[in-house]
Amino acid sequence: MSEASPRGTYLVISEALRKGIEEGEIVDDLPSEADLVRTHGVGRNTIRRALKTLEAAGVLESAPGVGWRVSRGGDRRPLVERMIAVIEEDSLVVGDAYPSEAKLCERFGVSRTAVRRGLAQMEGTGLLATVHGKGRTVRALPTSSGRP
Repeated sequence: MSEASPRGTYLVISEALRKGIEEGEIVDDLPSEADLVRTHGVGRNTIRRALKTLEAAGVLESAPGVGWRVSRGGDRRPLVERMIAVIEEDSLVVGDAYPSEAKLCERFGVSRTAVRRGLAQMEGTGLLATVHGKGRTVRALPTSSGRP
């Protein structure tokens, strides 16, 4: 990358990777982080941030010992949308306990960091409330216009 991006270099890289996946240039495993650093001419943290963005969107998944690979999950919605849908899918009402981070990681097959980002967004929009020592509860029900 020779020019600074007003949008965030990691977002430009994540979009380039997403396009490569959509066009079939990247089918299974991604190049190593070191190869991506060389290809894009950026630092390792920038590459990791781009990869984490795609992981949170459900496009990529981390494969321990292998690296990053294209996610083959059936649901391609962003993680936060899938997490919001849990309220309806599990028939939760205001005041009910929301699933734990560990259960969400298992349910969606993503990292705890990705789940925490989604939970923070849900808390920020007022859907969840955190009671320290007791977990998260449903604070409000999502509106149908909030989801596709």
